[in-house]
This record gives sequence, structure tokens and C-alpha cells, in this order.
Amino acid sequence: MTVHLPRREEFAELLRLALPVAAVQVGMMLLGVVDTIMVGHVSPQDLAGVALGNIYFFACAVFGMGLLFALDPVVSQAVGAGDAEGAARAVQRAILLAVALAGTASVLLAVAEPLLVLARQPGEVIPLAAGYARATIPGLLPFYLFLVFRQTLQAQGRVLPILAAMAVANLANVFFNWVLVYGNLGFPALGAVGSGWASSMSRGVMAGGLLVIGWSLLRGQLLPFRREALRPRPLGRMLRVGVPIGAQMGMEYGAFGLAGVLIGVLGTVSMAGHQIALNLSALTFMVPLGVSQATAVLVGRGVGAADPDRARRAALGGLLVGAGFMLVTMVIFFLIPEKLARIYSSDLPVVALAASLLPIAALFQVFDGLQVVAMGVLRGVGDTRIPMILNLLGFWVAGLPVGVALAFRGSMGAQGLWWGLALGLAVVALLLLVRIRFRLAGELHRLQVEDD
Repeated sequence: MTVHLPRREEFAELLRLALPVAAVQVGMMLLGVVDTIMVGHVSPQDLAGVALGNIYFFACAVFGMGLLFALDPVVSQAVGAGDAEGAARAVQRAILLAVALAGTASVLLAVAEPLLVLARQPGEVIPLAAGYARATIPGLLPFYLFLVFRQTLQAQGRVLPILAAMAVANLANVFFNWVLVYGNLGFPALGAVGSGWASSMSRGVMAGGLLVIGWSLLRGQLLPFRREALRPRPLGRMLRVGVPIGAQMGMEYGAFGLAGVLIGVLGTVSMAGHQIALNLSALTFMVPLGVSQATAVLVGRGVGAADPDRARRAALGGLLVGAGFMLVTMVIFFLIPEKLARIYSSDLPVVALAASLLPIAALFQVFDGLQVVAMGVLRGVGDTRIPMILNLLGFWVAGLPVGVALAFRGSMGAQGLWWGLALGLAVVALLLLVRIRFRLAGELHRLQVEDD
């Protein structure tokens, strides 16, 4: 395969889509950052409760998030092929899936407390984390619907409505946290649990706001309802694309989530410090995640338009942008770890633990950027099963076993687990780059979802 850099206009197209999409991802992450900062000034126990509750929420929700990412290749390839009806049917199928996924995940959120007890989490943190998890149930369906609307608009290259809805949701989240966490305007001070309710209400604002602001762009996909959206075979083909994405995201998040649970065994201070470092590294991760989604769209359009060279150039451009940004964040994490940690907490042991983890996070920044953009490239061509297997190998065969050994046998504690996560990210990134080299060298064809 001959590799060519993207043309100037293609780089411009990538950046026009990637920058707003990355801003949306940062906006989504800021919801959690605000929760963490505002609760962090209540007590270390409340901060640890939000950390553990948030881990549990995403453990329940992440599979559905990944499954709905099947819209990336299906809708973007339909847009590239000029197939508006195919795109609309895919969107309506995704809404049906969102309802089913929300119902299933809500049941899991409702039984958080006994499961956290079985996981041997700190006794003073469990009620707070379980209360936080239960409070997020009303926001789960709006969260999934927002993802459907967002992926649909991104595939069309229309991201300004998403930015507007995200800005409104972030302002609402600050207000809801101020009222419910601290007990203002006559409401009781609910601490960590209040932050969970604030998250639910903010997700409702997110989905409702995007539907209202983007209605003129979404109406054609949402109305009229296409009875073909109920056909089982096309729905099954979408699931075959989406289930491996959901499983891959579940395994990746599961690796970080299990690390968080194991760190919780080490105590409240370790959990709180881990949450700060994870929150900061997740915030920087939002930018390459946005680049990944933009790259998936542009690669998918190239495939749909039967222009494989265009798809290959979009893939290389996305990888360069994602890795370049993470190089910058790597330097920042190395230079000022303690100052970053103090934004979240004034508790000295918590700050010290977080500051010791951030240099490790700095080392895996570039690998993290490469692996997430590589996932987007492969998702754009509809390649989802092999990346799922590579993710399993990197995190669960290589990274986690090493991290657990370093943490508990090597007495390195939280730092040992973070070194294991760093190894897992490096292995996944390298394996995915090899897969891209192999996959893009062959023929690229549009996914066949509809019945013939």
C-alpha cells in the first residue's frame, strides 16, 4: 500500500470536523470534571463516592455506547453513497436499540450496592457510590438518545448544533451541582448523591437541547417512521457491526474500571487520588476521541463513495493529528502534576497520590491517542471484530496481569496498576496500527446492511 499524506483541502476538512467534535467530547468530559471538582471540596469520601459511582455507571452504560457507534460506518458510508433513506433507517434502528439498552443498564444500576459490597470497596464509600449510581438511572435513556443524535449529525458533518447543546448542558450541570451538592435554594445538601441527580438532569438537557436545536437537520432521519427499520435481518447486521464495538469499549473501560476497583481496595485516599489522575487523563483523551470519530466519518465517506485512496488519506491524517495533540499533553503532565492535582482537592495525601500517577499517565498519552484514532479508522471501514480481539490481548492478557502483579506482589500500589494500564495501551496501539496497514492495503467495500 502506497501511503500519501492528506491533501491540504483534506486536512482542512479533517480539522473542520475534528475540532468541533473534539470540543463536544471535551464538553461531555467537563460534565464529569465539574462533578469531581465540586464534590472534591465536600470531602474525600464524597469524592471517592463519585469516583466509584461513575466507574460503575460507565461499566453499565459503556457497552450500549459502543453498540450505538455502529452508526459511524453505516450512516457515514450511506452519506458518502448519497443514500439518504439508508441513513434514516439506520438512525431509527439505533433509537430502538437505545431504548432496549437503557432498560437493561438501568436494572444493573439499581443493584449497585450489593455488587460494590462483593467487590470489597471501602465501607464508608459504598452508600455514596450506590446512591450516585441510582440517581443516574433517569438520565440513561437521554444519554443514549443524545449519542444517536450526535452520531447522526457528525456523519453529515453538522456539528454546530451539538456544540450548542453541549454548552447549554454544561451550564445547567454547574447550576444543578451547585443546588444539589451544596444544598442551595432550599434544597438539602446531598453531596455525591446530589451530583448523580445533577448528571441525570444535565443529560436530559443534552438530549432535549440537541433535538430542539438540530431538529431541522434530524427531522428527515426521524420522520416519518420507516417500517423497514423493524426488519430483523438489517437490525441483526447492525448488531454484528455494533456488538464488537460495544465489547471492545467494554473491555477497555473494564480494564480501567477494574483497576479503579482494585485501587479502591487500597483505601479511600488511593481511590480519590486515582479519580483525579484518571479524570485529567480522560479529559485530554477527549480530543483524540473526537479526532477518532471525525476520522471514522471521513474514512466511511471515502468507502461509501468508492474512493479508497481518499479513505486511506483520511486515516493517516487522523493518526497524525491524534498523536500530535497527545505529545503536547504528555509534556504538560510531566511538568506540573501537583498543580493539576490541586485543582481538584486540597487534601494533601490525595494530591500527593494523584501527582505520583500523572507522570505515568504522561508516558501513555501518545499510545492512547494512537489507539483510539486507529479504532476510528477501522470502524470507518466496518472492521470491528478483529480490533475487539486485539483490545482483549492488549489490556486483559498483557496490561492488567502485569499491573496487578506490580501493585500487590511488587507492593507498588496504585502506581503499579497504572504501569499495567500504560503497557496495555502501548500493546493495543501497536497491534491496531499493524491491523490498519493490513486492512487498508486491501479492497474497501461499503457495509451491506439492508435486505437485497
